[in-house]
Amino acid sequence: MDVKKQGVYLKDWQGLAECAERMLPLIGHLYRDNNIVTTVFGRPLVNSTTIDILKAHRFARLILDHELSVLDTFPILEEMAKLDLAPARIDIGKLITRYQAQGSATSVADFVRQELAAINTGRAPVLDEPQDVVLYGFGRIGRLLARLLVEKSGSGEKLRLRAAVVRKAGDDDLVKRASLLRRDSVHGHFNGIITIDEEENAIIANGNMIRIIYSDAPENVDYTQYGITNAILIDNTGKWRDREGLGRHLKAQGISKVVLTAPGKGDVPNVVSGVNNELITREEQIFSAASCTTNAIVPVLKAVNDRFGIASGHVETCHSYTNDQNLIDNYHKNNRRGRSAPLNMVITETGAAKAVAKVLPELTGKLTGNAIRVPTPNVSLAILNLELSRPTEVKELNEYLRDMSLDSPLQNQIDYTNSPEVVSSDFVGSRHACVVDSLATITQGSRCVLYVWYDNEFGYSCQVVRMVQKMAGLELPCLPS
Repeated sequence: MDVKKQGVYLKDWQGLAECAERMLPLIGHLYRDNNIVTTVFGRPLVNSTTIDILKAHRFARLILDHELSVLDTFPILEEMAKLDLAPARIDIGKLITRYQAQGSATSVADFVRQELAAINTGRAPVLDEPQDVVLYGFGRIGRLLARLLVEKSGSGEKLRLRAAVVRKAGDDDLVKRASLLRRDSVHGHFNGIITIDEEENAIIANGNMIRIIYSDAPENVDYTQYGITNAILIDNTGKWRDREGLGRHLKAQGISKVVLTAPGKGDVPNVVSGVNNELITREEQIFSAASCTTNAIVPVLKAVNDRFGIASGHVETCHSYTNDQNLIDNYHKNNRRGRSAPLNMVITETGAAKAVAKVLPELTGKLTGNAIRVPTPNVSLAILNLELSRPTEVKELNEYLRDMSLDSPLQNQIDYTNSPEVVSSDFVGSRHACVVDSLATITQGSRCVLYVWYDNEFGYSCQVVRMVQKMAGLELPCLPS
């Protein structure tokens, strides 16, 4: 064993870790004081650990032809902290790549000032006043939305989670709901501290007071008595999916808009964040965030259709089991779903293909779809078997999708991997709507098959939050442009 080399590796690691540690207070300062969200090729650094920062830089090797080091990005971050910046999302990975590409003619300080000149205008409030948000339901999606909203609270000037409405399940209801928010078998422990305030019947998560309100009917809640006004309510129960049912929330005092975390029926606008945001208007009060599968496949379908054209196709999803299935064989109103979810692959229907047409009308009648529920608790896989309008090659198709994931209007929705070893559990916690598995891509003339992973819980919840941010007018500029 080369002992000398072993020492070099350890010394190099310690140097990188020390540099990452120095980045932490700068990232925190920019976020809390200026509402600056820092990323590395889309990987968020806010609320990260030293190891998280190093791993985010390590990820860049899948995108670039070389390694990206914290020793390179630290000077960029250091200069950013010296400026008086307005709220924005800043990708320091892209900044250092652009700086290195232009050579050393300009100092880092001058380069950062030039690139961020548009927002070097002084700290400013993101909104005139914080946007109140209410969760109606506190199940799988509701609790993940709570985690995300608490994480993004920043200086308290953006989205502000005020309450969750549930049916009281027992005398220890508050304690149990706090425990479910604190611990999750799939997504791990809550990143922070959770306590309860029994007098206010509230969960305190990282300083955010979330009142737990008990009600059996949407219209019976008076939110204004809790100081909640003009709130966006996210209904994650799925109990009501049409305009009439969801409209019951608007009869409650303090609610101005409603978002459904399931496909909407009738004339309820189905929005996939990043794709058809134009449906979010001031006049409309009721929206659907569509389904997790629709959010996963629509961005890729749009990207492919824009470049290559889609003549026809079939979408097959291998979807993790959900709460509407049985743990062991028992009666179920739907075919096959009564069979044990952890023990079987279950063929079932999906409305994703039809839902695509609501979001991308140009694909109406061109797609079919089906689903297989598989014995995993989270992360699903969509297989897109498409007939394109022209021939293509694997390299052309993959490079195009990689570019879309890096620098396009869909970069928050589409992620990309070229690892030969990834499996479903590697995508737990993915914040993108979907991840293109490039090494699985197949082409044959004008036919292609794409394999797209998605965290059907967390990735979808991120899409819902993006949609709510758009509704609230929370659209931070993304730099470098």
